[in-house]
Amino acid sequence: MSPVLPLSSRLRPRRPVRGPAVRFLPFCSDAHNPKPEAGTLAQGAPGWYTGSLESPSADCPPPHLQTSPVPLVGIARLAANSPAAETRRSSAGKPEYFFLPVKSILNPCDSQRVPFDWTVNPYRGCEFGCKYCYARYTHEYMEIDGGEFEQKIFVKRDAAALLARDISQNYSYASKASGYTQSEHIAIGTATDPYQPAEKEYGVTRACLEELAKHEGLSISVITKSNQIVRDIDLYKRIAEKSALSLNITITTLKPRLARLLEPRAPRPDLRLRAVWELRAAGLHVGVSASPLLPGINDGEGELEAVAAAVREAGAEWFFSGVLFLMPASARAFLPFIREKFPKLAKQYEQWYAKNGYAPEDYRKTVSERLHRIREQYGFATRPWEGMRTATARAQLSLGWDGAAPSAETLPMRAGVNG
Repeated sequence: MSPVLPLSSRLRPRRPVRGPAVRFLPFCSDAHNPKPEAGTLAQGAPGWYTGSLESPSADCPPPHLQTSPVPLVGIARLAANSPAAETRRSSAGKPEYFFLPVKSILNPCDSQRVPFDWTVNPYRGCEFGCKYCYARYTHEYMEIDGGEFEQKIFVKRDAAALLARDISQNYSYASKASGYTQSEHIAIGTATDPYQPAEKEYGVTRACLEELAKHEGLSISVITKSNQIVRDIDLYKRIAEKSALSLNITITTLKPRLARLLEPRAPRPDLRLRAVWELRAAGLHVGVSASPLLPGINDGEGELEAVAAAVREAGAEWFFSGVLFLMPASARAFLPFIREKFPKLAKQYEQWYAKNGYAPEDYRKTVSERLHRIREQYGFATRPWEGMRTATARAQLSLGWDGAAPSAETLPMRAGVNG
């Protein structure tokens, strides 16, 4: 996911805990947390209980019976009471799935740094396991270590019904930020990918789109790394008839081996390029995010330009990128990865990100200037949301893009990408 898209403003980072390590929500299974041998731990001693959401037992009691120095509240309490979700997957490396009983799905965002008012994330956690993922810290709100972000996936199965209620009660067709002249913007997929593998089984994203298709005058964007998005072209066409819609595909590199290293379970770059082409051929408005730009890894001379050229050929209408942003939870996963796979860069990353989540300002300014040149060279628009909002309640504003959507006959498509 793009590192410049923050979560709902309701979520605030916890203050660092001094002293002993933070005790996260104690998920367990008999395979990974066997019952201690007799005499090693007395019943009730610290570490004796290892809570489970799947099969409570004497050494793994239900969450409400666990002893904890701090009672679980909010999303952590909801996560602790989340039942295991059945899955057809049988591979040994599959994630654990849980049904999360959330109370709402439309989350407010009042940050001035982003051009949207609401976020929708059908899942918590993401199986793609991108090494740089900024959103790992969201699991810590549930008292789960950020390292479990791709292993414990929470499914919001009631999302569509909640979305219908939230739109009717909370959504405004005249946002304050626009001077009450444009609809509020809803961004889907800001913290977890809406088309990760879980979507094939649980279909929460499609259920949300079916609800959005019933409304008119909305302003909506979607961002994903998955070519699975083309499955829902029918719904996107229905939504676009009545609301402002922009679709975004993330492509950080054209090199398959590098992409697999950085984004272990996300679809290949060429499949994402094909998705851009198919969406544009269907008459939908599509752009590409090349975020994050990783210093020394995918920011080499000509690399960002090559991505821009490829996505322009596929029909992308806008193009943007942002330099790597590292929250502490992300740094704990990413910096060891850098030390292992890119040891020559380790010192630079540790100097840049040890005390600050951002790269140095001079580097970010250079990247910004580079992106400006790329947009001018290929005729890209910048991010589309502001220009695609509806001007008045339930009345769509002209999108103002240059040229018609490409057809299958007129738009060339790269057969593959070497790397």
